[in-house]
Amino acid sequence: MTGPFQPAWIAVDWGTSNLRAWAMAADGCVLAETGSDEGMGRLTPGEFEPALLRLISPWLEGRPPVVACGMVGARQGWREAPYRKVPCAPLDPAAMILAPTTDPRLHVSIAPGLMQARPADVMRGEETQIAGALRLMPDYDGVICLPGTHSKWAHVSAGEVVSFQTFMTGEIFALLSEASVLRHGMQGGGWDEEAFDSSVSDALSRPERLAARLFSLRAEGLVAELAPGTARARLSGLLIGAELAAARPYWLGQRVTLIGSAALAAAYARALAVQGVEAAHLAAADCTLAGLAALAPRTEATSP
Repeated sequence: MTGPFQPAWIAVDWGTSNLRAWAMAADGCVLAETGSDEGMGRLTPGEFEPALLRLISPWLEGRPPVVACGMVGARQGWREAPYRKVPCAPLDPAAMILAPTTDPRLHVSIAPGLMQARPADVMRGEETQIAGALRLMPDYDGVICLPGTHSKWAHVSAGEVVSFQTFMTGEIFALLSEASVLRHGMQGGGWDEEAFDSSVSDALSRPERLAARLFSLRAEGLVAELAPGTARARLSGLLIGAELAAARPYWLGQRVTLIGSAALAAAYARALAVQGVEAAHLAAADCTLAGLAALAPRTEATSP
């Protein structure tokens, strides 16, 4: 967008590794967007305000409210936003907390995450995406899966998150492919869809053999010259298959919607399709913005 503009409000998604911000019009249109690698993991509490100002200072002439979600509200974040306990609606405007600021142009509200007592589980940021999905799919009842570093499966009914479960699938894939003995056979590109499919089925049918199947990737690289692309596809298939085996009570016989990047969502959709589940897909950014819009004040930006 060119020329001066005044957003009605500013949307912020602040994760562990990255910070993203959008200047929003009153009608929900995105006027501009920006981002940086100044995620929560790199900042002390006193560094959050400067990091945000570096991105959005040009948008603050009219002092628009800032609505934020994600790890910015973690215990190590800007200010802790206490978890809300499920079952509950994914977002509650009354539960928002204010971040401490020194710049008079800044008014930052932070959305809390959700927690579950048994089995113990938490989420921050995904609740906003779930709320956005419910705005994009009114009256949705079923399961929402958010694949990623820590994949979430959430049962949603009557506008509430009833229960959820987290799987460290993405982080385990990264650790095994980059820091374990398996890394020696994973260097390079390529992908093998047939290997992915067979590994998903293998893990689903015999999840107790996962650890043995993992080492076989290393062994086949040594004795059978297993191609790196095939090895990576098999590793992904084994881990996603093991996740699906454990998450079966969530997706079996349920309506399923995936929220995430196109590539990762496609892998999960492919794995689910073999089990007879046709999953829908929504983009993560669309859901985040739709969720934050539910929390944005219904006012135009004002003059300073």
